[in-house]
This record gives sequence, C-alpha cells and structure tokens, in this order.
Amino acid sequence: MKIKFLQANNGDSILISFKDNEDIKRNILIDGGMPSTYYSSGHYGKLHQIVGEIQEKKERIDLLILTHIDADHIGGILKWFEMDKEAYKLIGKVWFNSGKTIANYFEEKENKDLNVPINIFDTNYTSVGQGKDFEDYIEENNIWDKEIIKCEKIADKNGVKIQLLSPNNKLLKKLLKEYKKPKHDYFTSGKKKDWETAIVDFIDEEKKPDFKYKKDNSVSNGSSIAFLLTFMDKNFLFLGDAHPDIILTSLNELNYNKENPIQVELLKVSHHGSCKNTNKELLEVIETNNYILSTNSETHNHPDKRTIARIINRNPNATIYFNYDNVKTYIFSNKDYTDFPDFKAKNSFQYKVE
Repeated sequence: MKIKFLQANNGDSILISFKDNEDIKRNILIDGGMPSTYYSSGHYGKLHQIVGEIQEKKERIDLLILTHIDADHIGGILKWFEMDKEAYKLIGKVWFNSGKTIANYFEEKENKDLNVPINIFDTNYTSVGQGKDFEDYIEENNIWDKEIIKCEKIADKNGVKIQLLSPNNKLLKKLLKEYKKPKHDYFTSGKKKDWETAIVDFIDEEKKPDFKYKKDNSVSNGSSIAFLLTFMDKNFLFLGDAHPDIILTSLNELNYNKENPIQVELLKVSHHGSCKNTNKELLEVIETNNYILSTNSETHNHPDKRTIARIINRNPNATIYFNYDNVKTYIFSNKDYTDFPDFKAKNSFQYKVE
C-alpha cells in the first residue's frame, strides 16, 4: 500500500493505492484540497498530475471520499470536475454527505447554505459554464447513491475495511441547523503562529491544574468524515477535520481506551494540526510512531506547535511527517531538538507500507 499526501496548499488531498486480493490495483482518494491543487492561473497542481497518472495506467478512483464541504477539502475536486467534463468516468463511487441528503435523512427543512455549486464548462477555457449543484452532478452520473456516511458504518471491500468514526447523527443535524456560509476566505490568515514557543513550555503549561482545553466549534469540521482503515491487519487513522470527542467516543465504543490503545501504522492528524482538534485524551487512546500533518501553513497558520507538543509529550519517539518542507524547517527550534532528542521531523509526500 502507498499513501500519498498531495501538496494541497492549506488543505487535504490523500491518495491511497493498493492491490486487492485478486492483484488488481485500487485507489481511494480522500479530498481534493484547494482549487489550485488541480489548477490555478495557468498552472496545474498535484491533483491534476495524480489524475493523469491514474488514467495512463488505465486504473480508476474506486472510492472518492469528500470529508466535508470546506473549500480546502472539496475545492480541488470541484475544479477538476469543472474543467474535465469526463472526470466522473474515472470514479467508481463517491462518499459525500450533501445538505439535501442530510435534510431528507432527518426529514427536516433543507439548509440552502449547504448547497455546493459547480460550473461544468464545454472546454477548459470556456468562460461561461452550466451551473448546477455538485450533488446533482454526481448523482446523474451514477457515482453517488446518496447514502449517509456516518458513525457505525463499515465498508469491507477489495481487501480494505473502513470503520467510520465521524460524524454521528447529532453532528449531522447540527450542520443542517446551524451551518452558514463562511464570510472569511481561505487566503486570509485567521490567527498568529505559535511557533516561537518551545515545546517544553507548552507541555509545562498544560500540566498546570488551571489549564483548559479549547475545542474546535466549527459545525462543518464537526461533520467531517473520519475513519479507521484496516489493510493486511494494519490500521490507519484518517481524521479529516473531525472533532476529538467524537473520535474518542467512537474508539471507546470499539473497546479502545487509555489502558487498551488502538495500534495504528499512522495517524493523519485532524484539521492540519489545529490544537483545537487534537487533545491529550485522544492521543492517549492511539498508539503509533507516525503522525502526518498536511498543510503549507500559509492560511490559518496551521499546524499549531501546541499540537506537536501534545504529540511529543505522548510519544517522545514520534516521527512527524510534513508535506511541505517550509513547515518542517521553521516550526522547530534548536531548543526543541535539544530538549527532545528522540523525535524525528521528516518531509514526505508518500508513506509506503510493505
């Protein structure tokens, strides 16, 4: 199995490639990053490259998982579909929780803010396209069956088992009731970096009895699809932008806890390393040496160094992978490496599992 963490700017785009029990090559694509992950201003991105390679090999994307509707996760897919009118032919099935489907599932009123518009162009360079909703496009092209993707769902196919950990009914209903289109854009930084603080200072601060953890309150992140993937008896956690409490609850329900942590090959850290999406309690239930952080840090200034401090406090031997070299280069100080000599920081776009 090969897992590629595409350079998706401040977003996520992950390709999982493996051979099934009949030696057929399979591909699972998780998200598409920002629109520029496919194309922007005359330049094609890593998603365009990956799509081309899959086409050349006469393979397909057997499963496309769109974790949630934020632009840094779905934007590259929309751009691909807009520019390539035959994109759907490369896809076997889509997992996507649309606003209309959630409303139908709960028999509630639709939230129009959850509609995802898409413009299908006649050619890559046509200025006027046909506007429609993304969910209508994937349904009419028979790659989406409108199934709600949520906790307790298990998919076991082609030698891969996927156990859903997020979202649950409560979070989906909250998205339906409370979601509003964000006023900010994804090119404007929302907060300052915390990279000047030493790792040991974060650890010491969080040991104090008056320390209070601040949780992510984004309803779109709360609706994020997150899952445990098992292949050849090895586990992998892909957490999207999910909230830590729902992941912890789901793992507890699978009988994993602090005394019996789940053994995983790697953890794709939630929400690009935001400190509001990874807490001590969640890390204590996960046993791994490999942590993946996907972001270029140019927007919202992720990852938070506080998150990395929590990881290293949990596992001083951790290997932390970044898909942008500038993040690995600048987030750590000489003091960090002196205080914690056993952790490793690596720049990697691919993780290979034998």
